[in-house]
Amino acid sequence: MQTTPDLKNNISFEDFKTEVLNDYKIAVRSRECSLLGRREVLTGKAKFGIFGDGKEVPQLAMAKAFQKGDWRSGYYRDQTFMMAIGELTPEQFFAGLYANTDIEQEPMSAGRQMGGHFVTHSLNNDGSWKNLTKQYNSSSDISPTAGQMPRLLGLAQASKIFRNVEGINASNFSVNGNEVAWGTIGNASTSEGLFFETINAAGVLQVPMVISVWDDEYGISVHARHQTTKENISEILKGFQRDENNKGYEILRVKGWDYANLIETYQEASAIAREEHVPVLIHVTELTQPQGHSTSGSHERYKSPERLNWEVQQDCNTRMRQWIIDSGIATNEDLTEIDRVIKREVKEAKRKAWTTFLKPVSDDQRELVAVLKQVAETSVNGVFINKLKDSLEAIDEPTRKDILSHGRRALRYTIGEESSKKDKLVQWIDKCLEETQPKFSSHLYSETEHSNILIKEVKPTYDEKAQQVDGRIILRDNFDVIFNKYPEALIFGEDTGNIGDVNQGLEGLQEKYGELRIADAGIREATIVGQGIGMALRGLKPIAEIQYLDYLMYALQIISDDLATVHYRTKGKQKAPLIVRTRGHRLEGIWHSGSQMGGILNLVKGVNVLVPRNMTKAAGFYNTLLQGDDPAIVVECLNGYRLKEKMPNNLGYLKTPIGVVETVKEGSDITLVSYGSTLRIVEQVATELLAVGIDAEVIDVQSLMPFDLNHDIVKSIQKTNRVMIIDEDVPGGASAYILNEIINKQNAYQYLDSQPKTLTAKEHRPAYGNDGDYFSKPSAEDIFEAIYGVMHETNPEEFPKLR
Repeated sequence: MQTTPDLKNNISFEDFKTEVLNDYKIAVRSRECSLLGRREVLTGKAKFGIFGDGKEVPQLAMAKAFQKGDWRSGYYRDQTFMMAIGELTPEQFFAGLYANTDIEQEPMSAGRQMGGHFVTHSLNNDGSWKNLTKQYNSSSDISPTAGQMPRLLGLAQASKIFRNVEGINASNFSVNGNEVAWGTIGNASTSEGLFFETINAAGVLQVPMVISVWDDEYGISVHARHQTTKENISEILKGFQRDENNKGYEILRVKGWDYANLIETYQEASAIAREEHVPVLIHVTELTQPQGHSTSGSHERYKSPERLNWEVQQDCNTRMRQWIIDSGIATNEDLTEIDRVIKREVKEAKRKAWTTFLKPVSDDQRELVAVLKQVAETSVNGVFINKLKDSLEAIDEPTRKDILSHGRRALRYTIGEESSKKDKLVQWIDKCLEETQPKFSSHLYSETEHSNILIKEVKPTYDEKAQQVDGRIILRDNFDVIFNKYPEALIFGEDTGNIGDVNQGLEGLQEKYGELRIADAGIREATIVGQGIGMALRGLKPIAEIQYLDYLMYALQIISDDLATVHYRTKGKQKAPLIVRTRGHRLEGIWHSGSQMGGILNLVKGVNVLVPRNMTKAAGFYNTLLQGDDPAIVVECLNGYRLKEKMPNNLGYLKTPIGVVETVKEGSDITLVSYGSTLRIVEQVATELLAVGIDAEVIDVQSLMPFDLNHDIVKSIQKTNRVMIIDEDVPGGASAYILNEIINKQNAYQYLDSQPKTLTAKEHRPAYGNDGDYFSKPSAEDIFEAIYGVMHETNPEEFPKLR
């Protein structure tokens, strides 16, 4: 239960004492968890520890200002805050340290993240939203320093949208935009570009965000003098301070051990952000780190004896304890008794968490030992199997790896044997893998009825005399339907608003739907994506526009570490169905080449990557995604905005299926697989090949991730017995990914009569101009000759050598 005292109004001294002592108990409880947690790592029970000791008192103050409906985007030292709002118990703390895979026991990530990474559950078991206005909310933490900042911006911006955009059903998400987004970060991490990008963006947007900088003067072993100009982040951010003529930040400073002033400061920050929608930065100084950065090292190696002694004297818990005594709230004896009781309480929570974690593993150990004993009795290699059995039985505190590894190694000794006992071992191993693997691998994508791949296709339909229009018109008119249909939908990016994007796919929509929904953003790709993540976490339907595919590189860390893992790292308890809109393919020049697809694919598992060949297909993808739960990147064809397409009469309702390929030309001699703008060249070449007697089947991938869920490509290869993948990415990039999907996952190798081929761009980024494109990426002639070469190898008499 949150400990929020009404300290601004008149309360009795007894009530005040109760509040203060309750806070003290939380601080002591959190500290004891940190101390015991470190010991558990050093004794080998836990893998790694990073704790919140030294930051307890300011987090108590933050918790008092934090209200239901508010959001946290934080830092891996915020355990005291989570305990203060009632969202973390000592037993859960230790369950996280031990990586318990039971979401009920370890609700922060079901053991998927190391301890110190916190979350609250936004979703019911069926994937539907809880009422987020009735609970305290924490977005799921990530380890990369300052990586929480872009998402914080979006969490705050959502309140602005809810307050100012009419027509949104906000019943589960907001009460008139009164919610504050609270961010925390260590002083050293403010050196990251993501911090400065977010600070600047929040000042421009004027959103209700309070960012706390926990300043203990170090970043691991590196002192602030090597981190920050003037060794003081609030000093160098003075230019962001608002005044009577300019919007900006309210910047507050407070000592991290000063309990009373901390409470006052956080109440002030909350009021400013909540009522005025002004961002606030609180620089919390003179904090300590009693156990150093983490269990991977000792701070005695890099802190002077004088600094270490100062930290002992200035420890926030110690200072709070002395203040309580000096204020007559409690005696030293009273507090000593509280300390003693809490130490016992935390120790018991640790014991219980370990017992709970170990029991199902020990049960599996005993079960397998019994199975191995039976197998040994009937196997000619029984002596070796018994050795494995004895080895497994001797492990006092086994891991799942220990158990399964012993079982699988024992199975090797039964090769060539047939017995019911061996069958029982095989069944045990299969069952163990079936039940255990999902504990570590589930929920990369939605597993509910709202999964993107379950959204049914709706084909475009046309009037009898449908007009041929520029592709951009189809996109524009489809977006028009979307923004009319979904009040919670919004789009933002560079040149997105006033001019309607660089290719006019949003022409006139800002005037129609307003600057908050069709918005321009600064040149800051990481926080554009961060805006989208935060708003998606709060139930809006954001579309973050990255002007060109190449610029995605600026945001790739945020997409990879945060967006792609939200559903996975919360085991399905949070979702961020953000749509990232961008454009690429057949671009000219090194920096606008669109040739990073292979890198993107390998870094964004958990995000759909969609590559429509035209704007009708793209429009269908947007309509599909807005009904699903998974995030996606849609790469529109840059050279397709002015190409003519038939105007559908069901814009806003047509849907392109995700994970489904399309056969755009049937054939019998070879299967050609491609996507995007290159697909159009392949289509052209397929027509030209007919003149020399080659009938190629052309397949549009459409969706790179997920890929061909119906295995339609292998069905084509069964017919043609040959396959070529044509792609504009560098060698070993997307073409290698596609080939792996076809050969290793669809097992197409068994139907091939010829070597599977890939035709890619050159290893370098494409050179500039038409000639640069021609000599850098597969041309029509390259494709024709490569296909002809395959047919020549197959039948040189019918297809004589070309050159």
